[in-house]
Amino acid sequence: MNPDIRKPIIGITCGDLNGIGIEVIIKSLSDSRVLDFMVPVVFANNKSLQFYRKGLPEFPINFASVTDLNKLNPKQVNLVNCWEEEVNITPGELTDIGGKYALLSLEKAVEALKNKQIDGLVTAPIHKKNIQSPNFQFSGHTPYLQSAFGNIENLMLLVAENLRMALVTEHITIQEVTQYITKDKIKQKLNILNESLQKDFGIIKPRIAVLALNPHAGDDGLIGKEEIEVIKPAIKESKNQMLVFGPYSADAFFARGQHEKFDGVLAMYHDQGLIPFKSLAFGEGVNYTAGLPIVRTSPDHGTAFDIAGKNKADSSSFTAALFECVRIIYARKGYTDMRLNPLKKISARMFANAVDERLYENEG
Repeated sequence: MNPDIRKPIIGITCGDLNGIGIEVIIKSLSDSRVLDFMVPVVFANNKSLQFYRKGLPEFPINFASVTDLNKLNPKQVNLVNCWEEEVNITPGELTDIGGKYALLSLEKAVEALKNKQIDGLVTAPIHKKNIQSPNFQFSGHTPYLQSAFGNIENLMLLVAENLRMALVTEHITIQEVTQYITKDKIKQKLNILNESLQKDFGIIKPRIAVLALNPHAGDDGLIGKEEIEVIKPAIKESKNQMLVFGPYSADAFFARGQHEKFDGVLAMYHDQGLIPFKSLAFGEGVNYTAGLPIVRTSPDHGTAFDIAGKNKADSSSFTAALFECVRIIYARKGYTDMRLNPLKKISARMFANAVDERLYENEG
């Protein structure tokens, strides 16, 4: 963190200009209590923010434009103007403009992250189609960030209080899923999840559940053999390094509340994990990219073009993403500090709890 500013500096991208990104940013940052815990830096454009602010009179907010990221005001919401030209904003429409400037915002924020001018990043939603360009040929934020930070293998991890849902595969078609479900891939994702639960969430010996791929966990090979040939061997080999269990039939696992007995759950594919997660997170879920050397979070929703510009967007998930980013920054620092001083009497779990108390002691 910037030695002159004790609070973490959190970069915020604007997302698709025609989606709900800027609206939820304004709603989240209009609560001045946010400034007690972080220094927000929005990467966008003043006129774009003003466009949406006019339709949100009950959320008063001022942005202080900055040109030097080393001279931020810790008592204000800071704005980096990423472009100067006039931009035609059309809420709810899928346009090339929405994707072009979402990418420009993301590029500027990632540059600041690489230069250690910000401590963490919170990304507003993009549309995966209109952002495609020679500089962005990815299926979303996660693979883009993976490429930007050295192609380090990472993990899409959805977080809501004590529910942590990780994915083996992400934005691929159902038809392609099975070819990516390999023993090595599952072991790799389990290692990242286990390390993240320790380092980012303060859980010394995390318990991890692995979901099956097929209905009824394959019924002993009657409804698919991936559980027998791939998933069970991956779990068996991983047991030497961590507390991992399964595979569990996905429908019964959540219906019976078994997820409450584990610190993390590894799902095989996108909807298998996100449908129960979003049902249980009550609109306050956070998408976290685990395994990277930087901290990046985002809300667990998309651009929501159908309600864009109508003052209907719920900012709960975006606000949760802001505070989760801050919490993980503190947790990582505590994890590192404890290993520099192994005689310290505080556990990682205690440190994480202390951070949570610090973040939320003024809530309400």
